[in-house]
Amino acid sequence: MNQKILETLEYDAIKKQLQNKMVTAGGAQELATLTPTDDATEMQQWLAETADAMTIIRMAGGMQLTRLGNIQPQMKRLKIDADLNGTELAQVGRVLFATGQVKQFFENFIFDHDEKLLNLQSYVDRLITLPEVTRQLNQSIDQDGRITDEASPELKRVRQLILGTENGIRQKMQEYTRGKMAKYLSDPIVTIRNDRYVVPVRAENRNKFGGVVHDQSQTGQTLYIEPAPVVDLNNRLKEAQLKERAEEAQVLHDLSAALQPYQDEILENAKVLGHLDFVNAKALYAIDLKAVQPEYSPEQHIRLLQARHPLLDQKQAVANDIILGEDYTAIIVTGPNTGGKTITLKTLGLLQIMAQSGLFIPADEYSTVGIFDNIFADIGDEQSIEQSLSTFSSHMVNIVDILDKMTPNSLVLFDELGAGTDPQEGAALAMAILDAVGAIGAYTVATTHYPELKVYGYNRVDTINASMEFDVETLRPTYRFMIGIPGRSNALEISKRLGLSENIIDQASQLTSDDSQELNDMIQDLVDKRNLVTKQKIELEQQLQLNRVKTNQLDQATEKIAVEQATMLEKAQKEANHIVAESRQKADRIIDDLHRLQRQGGNVKENQIIDAKGALNALRQEPTAENNRILRRAKAKKQVNIEVGDTVLVPEYGQQGTILRKLKDGKYEVQIGILKMVLPGAEIEKQSGVMATKATKTSKPKSSAKKSRSVSTNQAMNRANASATLDLRGVRYDAAMHELDRFIDSALLNNLSSVEIIHGKGTGAIRKGTHEYLRSHRAVKEFNFTGPDQGATYVEFN
Repeated sequence: MNQKILETLEYDAIKKQLQNKMVTAGGAQELATLTPTDDATEMQQWLAETADAMTIIRMAGGMQLTRLGNIQPQMKRLKIDADLNGTELAQVGRVLFATGQVKQFFENFIFDHDEKLLNLQSYVDRLITLPEVTRQLNQSIDQDGRITDEASPELKRVRQLILGTENGIRQKMQEYTRGKMAKYLSDPIVTIRNDRYVVPVRAENRNKFGGVVHDQSQTGQTLYIEPAPVVDLNNRLKEAQLKERAEEAQVLHDLSAALQPYQDEILENAKVLGHLDFVNAKALYAIDLKAVQPEYSPEQHIRLLQARHPLLDQKQAVANDIILGEDYTAIIVTGPNTGGKTITLKTLGLLQIMAQSGLFIPADEYSTVGIFDNIFADIGDEQSIEQSLSTFSSHMVNIVDILDKMTPNSLVLFDELGAGTDPQEGAALAMAILDAVGAIGAYTVATTHYPELKVYGYNRVDTINASMEFDVETLRPTYRFMIGIPGRSNALEISKRLGLSENIIDQASQLTSDDSQELNDMIQDLVDKRNLVTKQKIELEQQLQLNRVKTNQLDQATEKIAVEQATMLEKAQKEANHIVAESRQKADRIIDDLHRLQRQGGNVKENQIIDAKGALNALRQEPTAENNRILRRAKAKKQVNIEVGDTVLVPEYGQQGTILRKLKDGKYEVQIGILKMVLPGAEIEKQSGVMATKATKTSKPKSSAKKSRSVSTNQAMNRANASATLDLRGVRYDAAMHELDRFIDSALLNNLSSVEIIHGKGTGAIRKGTHEYLRSHRAVKEFNFTGPDQGATYVEFN
């Protein structure tokens, strides 16, 4: 990206606002080198990283990074075997401590929120923690770079000796400042000269004190004397202080040596922490701007919805839709000065540059951006006194440079194209320049005063007129950007409202060409129609909101009724099952009597017993699948695959529309007449036979599954009739329990003394259910697993 456009659009002002949100030198360094990328993959990666940081802020309040300095000089010193001082070691220690904190934070975040941060996790994985070195640094060096007593046992001992010696000196000195010798002092205090404790003595009392004179006052009337009894203590103190310095130097040397093997890892940690700080700052900046993540359009469709200039007060900035590249690649903006044309140009250029820098943009959701190899602009008064160039000449020099460097993948912004010269020649030149840009294929937006360019914008392919709205009633611009409507002259209306004579206004009207007057009338008609459409859109949106409220209320009431109905039905089924259970207990007693009669030679047929038992089992009612879905508040709606270009019905409007874009979160952009709306998929219906087709297709697997279950059950029954073994593997729980019941009855009727039930291990549900059934059955003597894998159970009967 050329440096001139970055200066023109005040890119550095954006970076300065980002800088205020950073806490690390690494982040500041990355920001300093930041420039927009022209690689689509890289831009999307940067935006995705910012989105991850937004997720962290939303769920956990941010990464909580600590302030970190630049440690590159320290690492260079370690490379030449130099020892770091306490302050330098403290800076390195903060980097190592922050490394551990950040890794722990991400681990906790993923565990607590079950949220994968795919775009930032790769950076966190690059962090290398050095627990032992970090512990040594934290133990030996405090945050201000001072060496602690815990740095080494010897240092702690020496410092305790120094403290004890200093206390002894102070106590000795108090004999001079508070005792009978105090009257010989200039001032009853203890001070230090030449690193030794002394007292200020009047010169005439010198002979009253022994010891050493270390200094005197400027007048010579006061001598600073180290009394003889203190000399030995001061000597001991000096020796201890020398030992302290030597031990501190040894501590610094040892810590530097411990860091030396990890220079590369520590630098990499600082770099990664800086990048995380940089990404976090981008997210914080997005929150300040109420910015959103723009979508990337490979087709180079720029759609900035309710875009705001990021350097303006966001509460006062007028938001505008700026659309380029879909139906047209050039916009001609006409209208008077101070209407907001220039700021609209800058908003377009700056938001595109921000997106290509991985920054969220101050616009509405579903805004899209392209990616340009370069953005060029000729904006502002560039008159050069040094080069003796007029305003027109300086603009021409800039435009010549733009035309020479632009490509089909460039965005070109012209402010007041062709201004500064004869109007007729300037208009002709402006049209020729726009034709040259169009021939290359670059995107362009140009502002102008020339009315001739309104006709140019109307007649040229891939070109559209636009203007900034002006309120004639208040004589103020509204700063609203109007696509498709050229700007009109308001001079006569403004002059009339300001009190200019009617005669003068009438005469001016007569002098105005018919073509010019017709053009102004046409523009006014377009403005009126636009205002009417805007009013209708607002009314439709209000009606839509009201319909949504009513629909939600109806859905809630319907769901409440369905749940109550399902609950009542389930309660009734439970009561019925209770009655059936009692009946089964009675039937079990009857069957036991029948078995006894059969063993005693009674004439009772086996099939009669089995049929009776089956009829009783059939009385049990299971909750229907439909009922269960209602109770779970879920009857899945059939989802139809809606694609761009499909015709859909919007029931709330009673209108058909066409799908323009498929957005995220299951939403779609729909064209309904002249309106474009963003609607959830649940609020539109595809107008085709796709649903019926899909319903038919989706029904097949269900019937297949049902068939499979039926075959599995029949196989289990056949195995039960063929031998004294029942295989329940692959059978659903309810069906398995039913087959087990019938199998045990059959075994008893056939006077089998034992059977084997194969239930498998699996989740253990069928195994557990089998054992509960056997434990409660009166005919079962005992049962045990048949092998160590516990996949089958051996049963003996009474």
